[in-house]
Amino acid sequence: MAATPIKSNQALLARSLAAVWHPCTQMKRHETLPLVPISHGNGVWLYDQEGKRYLDAVSSWWVNLFGHCNPRINAAITDQLGKLEHVMLAGFTHEPVVQLSERLAQLAPDGLGHCFYASDGASAVEIALKMSAHYWRNAGKPEKTQFISLQNSYHGETLGALSVTDVALFKDAYGPMLKQNATVLNPDSRNAAIGENAHDYALRCAAQLESHLQQHHRQLAALIIEPLVQGAAGMAMYHPVYLSRARELCEEYGVHLIADEIAVGMGRTGTMFACEQGEITPDFLCLSKGITGGYLPLSVVMTTNKIYQAFYADDVTRGFLHSHSYTGNPLACRAALATLEIFATEDVLNTNRIKAAYMNRIADSLRKHPKVKHFRNRGMIWAFEVETPHADFAQRCFSLALQHEILLRPMGNTVYFMPPYVISEAEMDILVTRALQVIDQLV
Repeated sequence: MAATPIKSNQALLARSLAAVWHPCTQMKRHETLPLVPISHGNGVWLYDQEGKRYLDAVSSWWVNLFGHCNPRINAAITDQLGKLEHVMLAGFTHEPVVQLSERLAQLAPDGLGHCFYASDGASAVEIALKMSAHYWRNAGKPEKTQFISLQNSYHGETLGALSVTDVALFKDAYGPMLKQNATVLNPDSRNAAIGENAHDYALRCAAQLESHLQQHHRQLAALIIEPLVQGAAGMAMYHPVYLSRARELCEEYGVHLIADEIAVGMGRTGTMFACEQGEITPDFLCLSKGITGGYLPLSVVMTTNKIYQAFYADDVTRGFLHSHSYTGNPLACRAALATLEIFATEDVLNTNRIKAAYMNRIADSLRKHPKVKHFRNRGMIWAFEVETPHADFAQRCFSLALQHEILLRPMGNTVYFMPPYVISEAEMDILVTRALQVIDQLV
């Protein structure tokens, strides 16, 4: 039976509420806070069934890099549809996954030459955790099964990923199901003492990490971190020296370093990969979100030849025992290849630096607003806190921003911008001006 076309906002809303359970959502809220019905997109704009537009200032949960309905990515996927939609990657291979793996190995920090694919960021984290612990088992150190992460870290919502996530909402709900792992001091520069700069605070946090490693390294498989920016912690930003020192300490104490760049990779922090700014090569690099330009689910864990060789044996139990049905999907790989081609041919990173400088200039009115605190920027990420009496500030801000044609999704009282890289100066003007109007109305 063919699906019935949905021609109005109200019809789409009603049918969605009846049939769809939306993610990370208390569905009862939508009795008073309507869903936003989207019909189509173009560039940084999303449009509803009745033609109202919204500037996608959060890149649709941080995934969209080059705009909605991008013609180059569209063309790549359309071309691939006429060749091969999918084949399992166990016992088979195909050209797009080989080309993508080779391209990523060329772009990533030196030594990350092996790619293992999945469909989403949490799955990539699961793979890195399992691969690390299994490596130590194969290396004759089966006791190394524990992990550490930073305070307020977020690495996904599957059980393994949640075990290294430090978000109270999730830990309270699912804690009894999780393996408990330790956290170490967060180098978020907002927590620096009076008179202490971001560099020195990061080194102070690294000293606490060293103390933990000294005591527990015999049981530790890996440290997992979000390099430079902790997204779900409220866009917590820290100095690159922490990455450098963490790499040195992990090497010294025989602990793997997992760089979770699911949100901060693919140029978001100003370099192709955030760990470049600490001049490090992690043992595992997790990528997802922007890798396909926001088009199709894909994630990848990149690792070193040393780790790969520890699994290379006649014994099947030494092999990495993990699989996904859609691993290395050809359509997703073609979307990723098109995304990388845009980076290569359009000087994206340099253009982004110019755009970031422009945004910082015009955002001076936000920075100086009496109710705005900790205005900060890293690459194509901006964030600030709003002093507000409203416990439901995030919901109020989201709703009011939609009335001003901008899509904001605050975390608590933290407002952030992570727009697609194709945003123009005129669209940045709209974003800043209307965000300022929203804040003025709310405070």
